[in-house]
Amino acid sequence: MTVGLHSRRSKQAGLIIGFLLLLAGMLASILYGIHNYEIREVWLAYTQFDDSEAHIIITHTRMPRAIIAAAVGGSLAIAGAIMQVLTRNPLASPSIFGINSGAVLFIVIALALLGSSLTMSGMVWIALAGAAVTSLFVFALGFQGRSRFEPIRLTLAGASVAAFASSVTSGIMLVNQQSLEDALFWMIGSVADRQLDHLLIVLPYLVIGWIVALLLSGSLNVMALGDDNAKSLGQRMTLVRVLSGVAVVLLAGSSVAIAGPIAFIGLIVPHLCRYLVGNDYRWLLPYCALTGGLLLVCADLVSRFILMPKEVPVGVATALIGVPFLIHVARKGKHAQ
Repeated sequence: MTVGLHSRRSKQAGLIIGFLLLLAGMLASILYGIHNYEIREVWLAYTQFDDSEAHIIITHTRMPRAIIAAAVGGSLAIAGAIMQVLTRNPLASPSIFGINSGAVLFIVIALALLGSSLTMSGMVWIALAGAAVTSLFVFALGFQGRSRFEPIRLTLAGASVAAFASSVTSGIMLVNQQSLEDALFWMIGSVADRQLDHLLIVLPYLVIGWIVALLLSGSLNVMALGDDNAKSLGQRMTLVRVLSGVAVVLLAGSSVAIAGPIAFIGLIVPHLCRYLVGNDYRWLLPYCALTGGLLLVCADLVSRFILMPKEVPVGVATALIGVPFLIHVARKGKHAQ
């Protein structure tokens, strides 16, 4: 069921409104927090920078934080939408590919070996490698054998690898106390203390993921009809699935690498956007990009006020939103059955 965005013009207007809301959310993220600023101060920070505390916070903390939250939120939402059609599971999210667990495992191993010498930029590269290696391994297991593709096999492979990686991670953290202390904040998920340089490391992978996802939007519509119908329409199912998996790895892996394993964005947003525009992925994916970015930007803003003057990691804020939503979707699916 949708709320009425049926015509092409209304959907285009919705995209414009969503873009303006995202810009408004990013502006609010820059202006408000422990220290509040006026729009004029933001303008002066970029036109007449004077090394003041306000200008440093705006240019080096608030602005990068807002941009990274928008990019990560949108990417996780697109990856979640693709995962839900790929696995035919309305509760699917990017973590099914073992992306979160793989990134965390590689980070903890690196912290145990390198300790304090590991920089944030180094952590981004290591997390990206861990996410890619683990998810590709899961993808290979999901397609193993000669039988037809079964989404449940991919889901079970991801759950098994994620459980194994989590167990190894826990063992390393128990043995190496330093890695535990350094990894905990990153593992919860946060866009604080990230710089634009960190985003630039993964930006090429994000852009490729966005492009691949949009190019696949028509094929995803066909895939949603089921294997038999898709094949009768000439759909090359294996190719579409492989490319879909690549898009998920690039988008979610890059997001986890820069912000940590932020939960529920990939689960919540696709359902919200389906309520608005239905199941047409040509519209659903752009809506997911804007809504996911807006949701994470707003969650990051709210997280600053929960325990002020201390900040709560944004992963906690998204969990507070996501858990009730997860229960609602699960109960809805049970009643439908």
